[in-house]
Amino acid sequence: MWGGSKLSSSGRRFLGGLRAGFRSTQADSSRLTTSAVYPKNQLSWILQVKPWVFNENRIMWSKSYSMTFACLNWMKNYRLPWTRPYSTSRTTVDSSEVKTFLALAHRWWDEQGVYAPLHSMNDLRVPFIRDNLLKTVANHQPGKPLSGMKILDVGCGGGLLTEPLGRLGASVIGIDPVDENIKTAQHHKSFDPVLDERIEYRTCSLEEIVQDTAEMFDAVVASEVVEHVIDLETFIQCCFQVLKPNGSLFITTINKTQLSYALGIVFSEQIAGIVPKGTHTWEKFVSPEKLESILESNGLSVQTVVGMLYNPFSGYWHWSENTSLNYAAHALKSSLQEHPAPAEFALKGETEELQAEASTNSGVQEELKK
Repeated sequence: MWGGSKLSSSGRRFLGGLRAGFRSTQADSSRLTTSAVYPKNQLSWILQVKPWVFNENRIMWSKSYSMTFACLNWMKNYRLPWTRPYSTSRTTVDSSEVKTFLALAHRWWDEQGVYAPLHSMNDLRVPFIRDNLLKTVANHQPGKPLSGMKILDVGCGGGLLTEPLGRLGASVIGIDPVDENIKTAQHHKSFDPVLDERIEYRTCSLEEIVQDTAEMFDAVVASEVVEHVIDLETFIQCCFQVLKPNGSLFITTINKTQLSYALGIVFSEQIAGIVPKGTHTWEKFVSPEKLESILESNGLSVQTVVGMLYNPFSGYWHWSENTSLNYAAHALKSSLQEHPAPAEFALKGETEELQAEASTNSGVQEELKK
């Protein structure tokens, strides 16, 4: 029927291609029993008129089957957002911020200098960290209440907060992307043999140590840091991954309000010179509401948010119900058992359906082989 002289040259080329495809398909499908699909008296006609039938079915079946197992493989490897291993190909460090702090690296321990507000902030943030951590333990040693705990101080700078935590008995790792900051911190702790044993400093970013320190720390501290990172969501994901189950994350930062711009940047940097110009970028400030949303969506349950106010005339900080300027937050790492994601149940149902379909396809394959 296909060999008539009425076919054009292009038609004959097309027919030749179909026949060649059919011969290839017939060789690949030599193990198939013809009666399994069509009666014998119909099969020859179908193969003559439509030589691509088996080829088409084979391709469609293969695609369906491969897609099924591709989906199953994806389901097997799927992890909720906060449990996915972080790729170190991305960074949360802003190179322009590194240059700013590099120029000030030698001034960390000048209690009357540009970092005076951070020295003073220890009067609030150290008790805030200590008291919330002690709520998680039944007993503690007098004089060393944080003994036995491992704490990661992210963006430790010259060690202003790292050292007080070490003196409370904790084993602390302080990390900072600015090498000169770490050198300053190491030099200062060397004067105290006790701190020299309890504190370790590393020049690196948080994302660089995620894989090596997964679920290692009882607490992560990011004090006056999140307003300097370029990817807050990724930063929070990394914090989650290095925390032990039920571990604590402590953050102090600056709210994103008109008042914080007027006082935190215009007054503090440009008028009073409390901090060097260019230290902060208002667009990177984050509101408590946005921070809480990011924390909760990444498996961290917010426990406390409280305002902090700094008096530039007295040089002291105090707690406040007003969070329009600075504030502190404490969050706990949630376990999947306690907070199952709704998607988890939907994915489970989809997995069962895909497995059933794969089983059916497998049965069809076995039937065709008989």
